[in-house]
Amino acid sequence: GFVAIACGEVHSVGLHNDGTVVTWGCNSLGQRRDAPTCAGFVAIACGEVHSVGLHNDGTVVTWGCNSLGQRRDAPTCAGFIAIACGRLHSVALLNDGTVVTWGSKIRDQRKGAPTGAGFVAIA
Repeated sequence: GFVAIACGEVHSVGLHNDGTVVTWGCNSLGQRRDAPTCAGFVAIACGEVHSVGLHNDGTVVTWGCNSLGQRRDAPTCAGFIAIACGRLHSVALLNDGTVVTWGSKIRDQRKGAPTGAGFVAIA
C-alpha cells in the first residue's frame, strides 16, 4: 500500500511502502517523465509541474518540468532529512539544520531563506 501521497496541479505522486514512487495524471509538461524507478524513497513532494523525492541515502531526486530550474538547480549532495515544494520552487533540510532552496525566484520565493544551521522540520 501507499504510505504517502502528494498532488501537483494536474499530476499526483504516491510513495509505496516498499519505497518506490508511482506517478499518475497529466504529463504535458513532463510531470511524470523521468520519475524514479528504484526503491528506497522515504518522502515525496509535488510542485505545480515538478516533483521531488527524498531517498533513504539522504539525496534529493527531482523530475518533471524544469522551465524555472525546478530540476536543474536541485542540490546534488547527500544528508537531507526533509523536503517540500511550492508551486515552482522547492526546499530541503540538511541533517545539520541548513535550509537549501532551488527553482523559481520570479516572485521572491527564495528571497530571505534562512541561513545557517539549526533549523528542524516540523511537518
